[in-house]
Amino acid sequence: MGVRVLTGAAVRTGSAVGAAALVLAGLSWTAHAAPAGETAPRPVPAYRAAQDAKQIEGTPSTADAPRLEPGGVYADEIAPGERVYRLVLEKDRSNVYVSAVVRPPAGAEVSYTDGIEVEVMTTAGRPCPGGTGRTSLGSDPVPVSAVGVRWGAEDADCAPAGVYYVKVTRIAAKGADQRPWPLELMVQREPGRAAGGPTTAPGSLPSGAPALPGSEAVGRTGGTGFNDARALGAGVWRDELRPGQTLYYRVPLDWGRRLGIGAELAAAKMTRPYGSASDGLSVSLYNPYRGLVADDDAPYDGKQAAVTLKETPPVAYENRFASDRDVRAVGIAGWYYIAVTMGGKAAEFTEDAVPVPLTLRTEIGGAPAKAPAYTEGLAAGGFGVGAQDLAAAEEGLTAPEAAAAIGEHALMRVVAGAGFGTGALLLVVLGGWILLARRGRGATAG
Repeated sequence: MGVRVLTGAAVRTGSAVGAAALVLAGLSWTAHAAPAGETAPRPVPAYRAAQDAKQIEGTPSTADAPRLEPGGVYADEIAPGERVYRLVLEKDRSNVYVSAVVRPPAGAEVSYTDGIEVEVMTTAGRPCPGGTGRTSLGSDPVPVSAVGVRWGAEDADCAPAGVYYVKVTRIAAKGADQRPWPLELMVQREPGRAAGGPTTAPGSLPSGAPALPGSEAVGRTGGTGFNDARALGAGVWRDELRPGQTLYYRVPLDWGRRLGIGAELAAAKMTRPYGSASDGLSVSLYNPYRGLVADDDAPYDGKQAAVTLKETPPVAYENRFASDRDVRAVGIAGWYYIAVTMGGKAAEFTEDAVPVPLTLRTEIGGAPAKAPAYTEGLAAGGFGVGAQDLAAAEEGLTAPEAAAAIGEHALMRVVAGAGFGTGALLLVVLGGWILLARRGRGATAG
């Protein structure tokens, strides 16, 4: 076959066709429930790993530990024990967050004594003060995240430039699952604060149960993890859950704003008259660097369950100096993540193949506040809230869908510049964008 040489216009047209096909292909969705006639339910969707994650292999000690770069996402696996990685940091007053998301396989035996710990330490093996994060698992094998931090602005001991190490430890009870579990690492850099910024904890903060909305629910299909979490604004949202499944959502929370969350699990199709799962409904809130802010759970008897998290404090830089974890973790603007889990034990008395209606209520309160002064922009580190983030929340887009939408806008400008002959193609691309937006919105539930 001969080689075909394309003109510049043909290349642009071909690129737009390919992009349109990718967007339209991404609109397909498979229902969670088993098709008619199928005896066994399909497994719940697995956690969607970051598409750009670099495969890496941590070492059992600091010797030859692989290097992590700020802005990088990495894939590894971890058995009970330690994995060590290397960071090379500047003395620029920046804070560096290393999150580790561990994903137990379906059916793995877990308990509250199992968990994950992330520690940032010096070459002498001394932990950076306030830089260790730990999260425990529960009774279900669902993803959990922990974060280690190098506080370059607030911690003089770990502010110098040079080599640091990140130690990720998987904590497992005796007799626990010994198999290696998938591990996702993300390194985010918050720029240094300009001179004159806040250095002390805030005074009294509003607290208590939020005033959640009671409007009609709008359908939004949650994601499988942090990477494909469905964007939400303030409102009432309808989805569905199966036993052992976790759904993820994300909300843009700017400086000065606070977030209220409530989740309700409706009646299931029962397989026996009575049943109870002690942690049948669980809700967790994570901050922009995947650190746990708050969590709570409630029992579920197959009829009704509800969890309401305490309203967060307004997002403020000075929150990070507070002694309370749920205040300290709300110290930067950006995407906050909501994870909702239906306990696997509910499968003992409900029909596993039939999803249970979930209602999620979100309220965004507080007054917008001025961002603190930084030496660089926040967006490069995955922080802050911009116009595109607010648009993604309005349309209900996941991060991959939002990126595709931005790409489509750019391609439409290129195609438009190619001339009138590509008008029909432009309509196809535009149609893909409209369908993508509708998919994020979902249908209004009565």
